[in-house]
Amino acid sequence: MTAGTTEEDGRIALIQSDIWIGFPRAEQVLDRLQGMIEAPRQTRMPGLLVHGASGIGKTMIARNLSRKYAPEYDPPSGITRTPLLLLQAPPAPDERRFYLHILAAVGAPATALSARAQNVASLEVRVIALLRDLGLRMIMIDEVHNLLAGTHREQRRFLNVLRYLSNELEVSLVCLGVSEAVDAIRGDIQLARRLDEHHLPNWRDDAEFSDMIQTLIAAMPLEKKSNLKVKSLKQILALTGGVTSRIFALIKDLSIDAIVTGNECITDDAIAKWTPVWSRHASAGRRLEKSRV
Repeated sequence: MTAGTTEEDGRIALIQSDIWIGFPRAEQVLDRLQGMIEAPRQTRMPGLLVHGASGIGKTMIARNLSRKYAPEYDPPSGITRTPLLLLQAPPAPDERRFYLHILAAVGAPATALSARAQNVASLEVRVIALLRDLGLRMIMIDEVHNLLAGTHREQRRFLNVLRYLSNELEVSLVCLGVSEAVDAIRGDIQLARRLDEHHLPNWRDDAEFSDMIQTLIAAMPLEKKSNLKVKSLKQILALTGGVTSRIFALIKDLSIDAIVTGNECITDDAIAKWTPVWSRHASAGRRLEKSRV
């Protein structure tokens, strides 16, 4: 393998990795969340519900904050301080499953009695004790719309658990999910009152979108500057539907192609010829189905 190929492979690997782009709408949410996690403890801690289309960037924001407040070991106490606990909601609103998920996330040691053999009340007591020792400041629940898979009664019980954890531990509660989850959260009036709502809309054809595209392209390890026309920006928006994850996929795909071909920049022609990855998969599936007929 030549030195040039090694250098190209390194740049391609960088493009394929998770890239954080601090565009204003994401930074706005991060600043708000950071203010919440740094706020002094109080009887009723502030909370937030961040919602928007799938792929709009909610999980990306949550993971970025999680990295900023990663667990730290405290030698004097022998305890690992965990200011932020990021969890994914279980596929359905199941209390036992959720508590077991928490125990696994914090690396809880096994007990004489198997966790799965303990009743919900026992798991609840153990979870509360463990989380209190961690110095927790915030619980973030991603994919909270999963609770919609349960009955109304199951949803209410799960929301009660979230509210109880927030009250008992005096921690901020942050929920992230698609917009359909808003109605489910509002099903618990007390919880809804303490969770401010922050909507992340799809990108539109405006200056904010243009700035984001320029910032994203500038973050790509290309040797030449990409000077795109307004028509190309509109086409990017049309191809992706204004969904952040799809926009990132498009720019990354074109950036890798620019390195492989030696162009070293994203061109208007490349955007005009680009086919969405999701469309390619759909076309391949249809061709496979036809071949079986």
